[in-house]
Amino acid sequence: MSAMLDELAAKVAAGKAKIVPGLVQEALDAGEKPVDCLNTMIGAMDVVGERFKNNEIFVPEMLIAAKAMKKGVEVLKPLLAEEGTTNAGKVIIGTVAGDLHDIGKNLVAMMIESAGFEVIDLGVDVPHERFVEAYKENPDTKIMALSALLTTTMPALRDAVALLNAQDFRGNIKIMVGGAPITAEFAKEIGADAYTEDAASAAAKAKELVGLA
Repeated sequence: MSAMLDELAAKVAAGKAKIVPGLVQEALDAGEKPVDCLNTMIGAMDVVGERFKNNEIFVPEMLIAAKAMKKGVEVLKPLLAEEGTTNAGKVIIGTVAGDLHDIGKNLVAMMIESAGFEVIDLGVDVPHERFVEAYKENPDTKIMALSALLTTTMPALRDAVALLNAQDFRGNIKIMVGGAPITAEFAKEIGADAYTEDAASAAAKAKELVGLA
C-alpha cells in the first residue's frame, strides 16, 4: 500500500472527518484507483472494529471513525458508480414495531456501511409488513437486520422474523438480529440466521454471511 493510502487509513481510524475527503482526493489525483481508496478505508474500519471488540476504544471513537469514512466515501461515490464497482450487497435494517431506540441501530448501520454494504435504513417502530415491502422494493437485498432494544419488544422481533421466514424469498436472504435483551439462544429460537452483540461484530458477521470474510 502506498504511503498516501497508509495515511488515509490512519486518518479514518482516528476519525479525522475534516481531513479524510481531502486525502481521498489527493490519492485520486496521484493516480490511486477509487476502489483501492474504498478498500483502504474499509480495512481501517476493520481495525477500528477489532479495537472496539478488544475494549481498546469505545462507542464514541467508533462513531467518529465511521463518520470520517462516510465523508471519504462521498468523494468516491460518483467515481465508483462510473466504474460499476459492485459493493458487498444491500442490507435492510430497522428497529421493530413498538421500539423507538435508534442509537444502537444507527451504529450498526454505520459499521455495516463501512464494511462496504449499501444500507437501507427503515428507522424505528417498523411494522412487520414494512420489512417484507422493503425487500420487494429491493429484491437484490442479501441481509435483513432487525433490532429490539426492550424486553417488551422481543415478541415484535419474534413476529417480524416469523413473517420473513414465511416469505418465498426467505432463501435469498440472511436474517440478523440484535439489541440489549437479545441472546444467541433467542435468535436461534425465533429462526434468525445470526445474532451479534455489538456493531463491530455485526459488520464482521454481515461479511461472513455473504461470503466475504
